Amino acid sequence: MRRVMLLVCLLLLPLVGGCAHNYYNLPQDVVANKVKVLGMVPIIIDTDSDIRFPQKDELVALLTSMNRSYERDLLRLVKNTNSFYTVTLLDADPKAVFTNLLFRRERRDDASIQYNKYFWKQDALADFMRKNSLDAVMFVVINGITRPDKISSSNLLESLETDYNFLVMTAQIVDAQGTVLWEYPNFRQRSLSYSPIINLQYPDFDEASANMSPKVQVKFKTLEGIRRALETRRKDILRRETNEVELYMTQFENMTSMLEIDKERKPAPAVQPAAQKDEKESKK
Repeated sequence: MRRVMLLVCLLLLPLVGGCAHNYYNLPQDVVANKVKVLGMVPIIIDTDSDIRFPQKDELVALLTSMNRSYERDLLRLVKNTNSFYTVTLLDADPKAVFTNLLFRRERRDDASIQYNKYFWKQDALADFMRKNSLDAVMFVVINGITRPDKISSSNLLESLETDYNFLVMTAQIVDAQGTVLWEYPNFRQRSLSYSPIINLQYPDFDEASANMSPKVQVKFKTLEGIRRALETRRKDILRRETNEVELYMTQFENMTSMLEIDKERKPAPAVQPAAQKDEKESKK
């Protein structure tokens, strides 16, 4: 009976204590030793990405203001992971940094997740990091992408599956050589997921119904509608508004949940040649 109970405890231990999982592209101990000082560039807007909103300039101005208001929440969450000795929000113009460092953007469809991946000029990146005394830099980019989705009406009786224009958020941590140490969307998750910030469009079921038309028009939301959505605040268990905005914080929490480094994790000891020889001898 005691053996059975011990076996049950051993099986449940990973569920109770949680399983360490590495979301980085390098072993965690390598990242922990390599990155002590992390600099976060203020949130970038990729204005040349697939943003089809009719009032694009006004939308970019709105996003710029929103980014400046909420990016310190991201800074706080990154610091709270305790994965880096120092995390700082750089005093830099995100538009200028993006223009100077961007090598190219590439639209990707990996594991059925569609997103924009960014590549950086190695020399300019190394110079930028040297000037700011950084071990690694974190880029967070709001960009546009058009991809298929299925949206239902408010009464759930109708739906329309077609292409919609979304705003999404991507992020990378890179070193001076341009090596991507970590990225979001993150493909090291056990269950892959990637949610947009907001859909810029909607299917107008009411108009189609009013005009008895079988064709449902896809329309862009108004600028004020997008503003209200981005400013919508979370509510606590008593349904009171908090200081946190829902859409930005959801993105930030998704990112930072995959940033924690298990500093207690020790690399497996290397097998010494003598030990390998002894092992071979013992098998003879």
